[in-house]
Amino acid sequence: MRYKGFILHHSRCPSINGKGFDFWVGEGGTVYAAPMLTDPDYIHICLEGDFGSKDTIPSQKERKDQLFEAGKLILELATRFQISPLLIETHGNSCPGAFFPWNELVIYPSDGYH
Repeated sequence: MRYKGFILHHSRCPSINGKGFDFWVGEGGTVYAAPMLTDPDYIHICLEGDFGSKDTIPSQKERKDQLFEAGKLILELATRFQISPLLIETHGNSCPGAFFPWNELVIYPSDGYH
């Protein structure tokens, strides 16, 4: 199967409602996989939390492990399915939220970082 890339969600997205994603990354960094991939074009990754406003984003300490594990997951899936880890899209205008810390999501497999 040839995927076009990844779509990122946050768990407070009203259209998620506990489904519609392939991988869930908890605030502590635990990764859960759905029993099967749900979309023939994209791999959907949902991060626990609400990145929709400054008042609801997890603290930097809380999201450190989560974003590290999300980056590792993206790199692993990119290798497995032979797609670029840079092909990441948002779910929509409000998901994963205006305050999602894109600059903290490390997806470059250089210098053995991951």
